[in-house]
Amino acid sequence: MPEQPPTSRGAATYQRILDAATEEFAQHGIAGARMERIVTAARTNKAQLYAYFGDKERLFDAIFLSSLERITNVVPIDADDLADWAVRLYDEYLRRPDLIRLATWTRLERRPAGHLVETHQHYDDRKLTAIAEAQAAGRVRAGDPFDLMALVIAMSMAWSPVSNVYAASSLEPDDVHDQRRALLRDCVRRATVPSDEDQPDRRPPHGRQSRPIRG
Repeated sequence: MPEQPPTSRGAATYQRILDAATEEFAQHGIAGARMERIVTAARTNKAQLYAYFGDKERLFDAIFLSSLERITNVVPIDADDLADWAVRLYDEYLRRPDLIRLATWTRLERRPAGHLVETHQHYDDRKLTAIAEAQAAGRVRAGDPFDLMALVIAMSMAWSPVSNVYAASSLEPDDVHDQRRALLRDCVRRATVPSDEDQPDRRPPHGRQSRPIRG
């Protein structure tokens, strides 16, 4: 993210550009976004926009990478309760559907296969470490931590703005969302609970059975 201007007036203009560009890119994508609409909505001019962000591609980068930072910080993983993490992601998608739309445009226009960003380790490593540690302790089922992370995120996006079945809205009744949260929580818990084979072997070494302590 480019550094914010040092003055309060410049910082306000900078933020208006980010807000206007987020809405523009989320709605029209990278190729379809128009700088004229962004500067009009931000009540600024192209010279100011280019001075802060360089060009359209770098403006999109600033917005998209900021959205990844946001969801990582606002919805931190809890590997001991992946079901709750999935529900919190569902709620964040309701609050900020633009985050999912930006990711979708990135997938469509930039990276149709593989990781969504080159710097994926920056956003994934802490999640993967947390899942691996929970697996080692027998609290999460065995499997590739990355695949488990991807599965939980995909389940949380079942009703997201990019669903090909149904896209949820924050305007729907609370009981509808509560019903989805309960279903999501149960499904993720069932998908990630460890089996008997996943539990750490706590038997004494060499097959010896521990003897009961007698008084």
